[in-house]
Amino acid sequence: MRTTGDPDEAWYDEDAGPVARPYTVTRGRLTSDHGRLDLISLVVARRAAPASAQLFPEQARIIERCHRPLSVAEVAAELGLPLGSVRVLLGDLLAAGLIETHEPPTLSGVPSRALLEALLDGLRTL
Repeated sequence: MRTTGDPDEAWYDEDAGPVARPYTVTRGRLTSDHGRLDLISLVVARRAAPASAQLFPEQARIIERCHRPLSVAEVAAELGLPLGSVRVLLGDLLAAGLIETHEPPTLSGVPSRALLEALLDGLRTL
């Protein structure tokens, strides 16, 4: 982007597309009614969103990407949104019955070593 010094000049480049703050996507909400989703909770789309569903583009992208299980952290990374915003979007999709979540297997509340290693490998590939 070339700058001319004009104070009315756009502050983003043409490739950035529309810019919206994360809180606009969640309608100002900071939490979901479906509790707190762990970073390693797995998200899977149950079915394609019906044409009548009024979803944010980010929610439609979640459904598209979650045909295979993705962790909450992976969803946030792929969307490029803050984790808190993604948790609210996922809560809305849970309420609509469009996704389901699965908690990873744990031993007395602590994730297994194999699970942590798999998560670390996944984070390294990001």
